[in-house]
Amino acid sequence: MPSLTVLSATAVPDHVRGALTRWMIEPAPGLYVGTLSTRVRDELWSIIRASIGPGAATLIHPAANEQGFTLHTAGDRRRIPVDFDGLTLIDFRAPAPQDPHPSTG
Repeated sequence: MPSLTVLSATAVPDHVRGALTRWMIEPAPGLYVGTLSTRVRDELWSIIRASIGPGAATLIHPAANEQGFTLHTAGDRRRIPVDFDGLTLIDFRAPAPQDPHPSTG
């Protein structure tokens, strides 16, 4: 049965954006919303994961759990989903330290 799916993507290749807009609408840059079957959702997610490169993506869809949804992430993100006794919480990674003495090469 199709269900509402929300996907947020940043810095993904154009061919991935094209695949997403075939199945979903893009109401804001990088935000995709659609009613997808499990098969289509899983295929799109596998395409995104395989070609994420330096980008990042988050997929949210309904699930039979306490929160009523599940969350998947791909790419390099500061916000990391963590399972805490059956609930998905978000852990923040510290920003990467910057070199105080960059080389001028």
